[in-house]
Amino acid sequence: MLLGLSKIIDRPGESVSFSTSVDLRDLQYGQCFPVSEPVIANGVVRNTAGVLVMTGSVQTTIHGVCDRCASEFDLEIDFPIDVVLVTELANEENEDEWVFPLEGDSADLEDIVRTVFVLNLDSKLLCKDDCKGLCCRCGKNLNDGPCSCQKELDPRFAALKQLLNK
Repeated sequence: MLLGLSKIIDRPGESVSFSTSVDLRDLQYGQCFPVSEPVIANGVVRNTAGVLVMTGSVQTTIHGVCDRCASEFDLEIDFPIDVVLVTELANEENEDEWVFPLEGDSADLEDIVRTVFVLNLDSKLLCKDDCKGLCCRCGKNLNDGPCSCQKELDPRFAALKQLLNK
């Protein structure tokens, strides 16, 4: 979807609001497709001293499998949009991922929303920030409580343990 910006390009202080829904069901992240609902984006594009700045938010619910404990989870996300729109890229080799070129007098909202969404996703999908994962010996989900496994002594400290036993 293109957002027409012709009425604010040459008018500092002016703004245009936007609201869109983007389908990202085809987005593969690791081994899963975490987005099954539309991604909603809304905000405003402001001409600030001749620079077009887009601010707003991207919201959806992620349905995934935790990378630590392997539990299925649903997580509502709300990522900020804070990008700059330019008529042309000065140097494409050093392109900033938060700068987007205009297509004529319009901004490609789908491209911007997709990029903002992907760049804000964590490298690991977790059910919660403090997920404890699985026990490496018995496989128990440590979020449900501690397991009954005995901690293994580091072999480098075996000589010290012998001294303690004497």
